[in-house]
Amino acid sequence: MANHVSSQKRVRQTERRTEFNRFAKTRLRNQIRAMRKALVAKDHGDLNATMASTFSLLDKAARKGYIKTGTAARYKSRLHTRLKTVLGQTQK
Repeated sequence: MANHVSSQKRVRQTERRTEFNRFAKTRLRNQIRAMRKALVAKDHGDLNATMASTFSLLDKAARKGYIKTGTAARYKSRLHTRLKTVLGQTQK
């Protein structure tokens, strides 16, 4: 256990940040899961709205440091490729 006032404050800050980071990552994973589920269901009406909110969350997570920028770019690229495949816009 922390003995100094400053180290006790750091413990409180770390707990608060850890809790919020966990919430943010869970929210991001749930949104990616919803996007993948919409892709499998091939629900064209809901896909564009889901894609926009998913990409927004990915960008925000990368900006805040919850995930790395390359990871966000990889997720976006793979999801967008699958979206184009579902909508039939790919060129082979």
